[in-house]
Amino acid sequence: MDAKANTAEAERILTTEYEKFYRLAYSYVQNKEDALDVVQESAYKVIRDCGRVRQAKYLSTWIYRVVINTSLDLLRRRSRESAAEVLPEIPSEECYGEMELRQVLGCLDEKSRAVLILRYFEDMKLEDIAGVLEENTSTVKARLYRSLKKLRACLSDGSAPISVPQKGVNL
Repeated sequence: MDAKANTAEAERILTTEYEKFYRLAYSYVQNKEDALDVVQESAYKVIRDCGRVRQAKYLSTWIYRVVINTSLDLLRRRSRESAAEVLPEIPSEECYGEMELRQVLGCLDEKSRAVLILRYFEDMKLEDIAGVLEENTSTVKARLYRSLKKLRACLSDGSAPISVPQKGVNL
């Protein structure tokens, strides 16, 4: 497939699946404006570099990867900026029953969070997630179940187990 065809297909994917890319970015950066910036920057990178993708069937997977990497880049920049400032710790009462889902996902590492978000919020198949994360399907499956177990342990604290998010749930 030539560069022009890749560009046209990438533009089509970006416009038709924009909301999915926005939700994915938002699940990482937790801020509307930052998520919009991530999607815009990702779209620029996709249009600029889509000629490098050899097969058009991998464009969608590749675009998800670009959005994830751009989100992580923003988070890294943000953490470097905030590390320069020492913020006082605000005491708070821990109450897992009132904790928001995105805060709960924050207790997971980046790869585990990505697997959960892509599986339950973007309704992707394990094989597709493996393609996005560039890992084996069995690795993704194991990470999914370990992540769910960790979330249950984090939230339940010995009480009732949590329920898995329904497919298509928005953050």
